[in-house]
Amino acid sequence: MTLFETDKIRQLVEMMVKNDLVEMSLRDGDVEVNLRRPNPSSMPTVQMSPAPLMSPVQQAVATPAPSGALPAEATPPESDEGLIEISSPMVGTFYTKPSPDAPTFVSVGSSIGPDTVVCIVEAMKVFNEIKAETTGTIEKILLANESAIEFGQPLFLVRPT
Repeated sequence: MTLFETDKIRQLVEMMVKNDLVEMSLRDGDVEVNLRRPNPSSMPTVQMSPAPLMSPVQQAVATPAPSGALPAEATPPESDEGLIEISSPMVGTFYTKPSPDAPTFVSVGSSIGPDTVVCIVEAMKVFNEIKAETTGTIEKILLANESAIEFGQPLFLVRPT
């Protein structure tokens, strides 16, 4: 098990936010991770590099999505009461479709089941399919395609069936 697995980085980010840390550096063998938050209200920057060379190997920057990031097809329902949130399990980039010219995984009004893939979240060059894990109808898509997202951020609202 390596220090730089997605779950470990997620835990480190949570710890930074919870303890209001601005910067954290860790080393595992010849790989170093530097987590930095430019200001306490933004998400940390993750930079990985070999320790001896000190040059970036991978860099991922996550910024909160603008509040007006609703896609055009998301219309507000009369009430959000009784809706289930599908939230992001990680920090990354939210994609509504598998490729730029492919159709979206789901849209408002789509019926979903627990194994329905609703989106992809890219984290550190890895594309992770996010499944609904519930049964119902998509009522609201809360973000635009290619939005930067945070761990635990709501992505969809579902009316259970």
